[in-house]
Amino acid sequence: MQSNVALKPEVAATRLHVGIIMDGNGRWATRRGLSRLRGHEAGVEAIRRVVEAAPDQGVGTLTLYAFSSDNWRRPKAEVAALMALLRLYLANEVAALVRNGVRLTVIGRRDRLPDGIASAIARAEAATANGTTLHLRIAIDYSARDAILNAAARAGAVGELSRETFADLITGEAGLRDVDLIIRTSGEKRLSDFLLWEGAYAELHFTERMWPEFDADDLADALASFHRRERRFGGLTAIAPETVPNL
Repeated sequence: MQSNVALKPEVAATRLHVGIIMDGNGRWATRRGLSRLRGHEAGVEAIRRVVEAAPDQGVGTLTLYAFSSDNWRRPKAEVAALMALLRLYLANEVAALVRNGVRLTVIGRRDRLPDGIASAIARAEAATANGTTLHLRIAIDYSARDAILNAAARAGAVGELSRETFADLITGEAGLRDVDLIIRTSGEKRLSDFLLWEGAYAELHFTERMWPEFDADDLADALASFHRRERRFGGLTAIAPETVPNL
């Protein structure tokens, strides 16, 4: 399905930034007597659904937590299968991303990825660079704490350091909108080292739905909850803690 929303960059920048911790692939598969690999394959299908739905639901930037730096500790066979799925995604999805106006960027380390994947990422980023409907950011070999630590190491070269300039060092992208909403599937209620700086004032939405089950309606429900809370507090988001009403 192709989104019917085509946005200029300056318009897209005013739309919401949503981050999703895509959790529950393995448990979804195990409960159905399937292999964990089948769960990860179903998770890729969920990515397609959400990427297609996001622009029409007011999302301009979508950051998906695909593979954390801690995930290298998983069984080697599972890691190899995840990397194979990443290769397939980069090979098979770029044409659809271009057609739908989606700009893809990958955040996280690339030096530890298997041979050829970093180059495939670079090609996909170049091919989708002109997309303005949605900015899709996929976090691979990613750690928010490492991103902050690396930014701190580079901060000495910056003349006058501000929150804005430090944020640019963390994200590698000048002017990236802070995260408005972080969604985590599968019932877990923790951030797991995801977007700690960018999500400092993000609303948090936890759902029992496993990631392979997640669809456009689930995204709409999370966004509706976000907007209800925003209206309740007068649309105040990303504000200083002392200005937040007592709950």
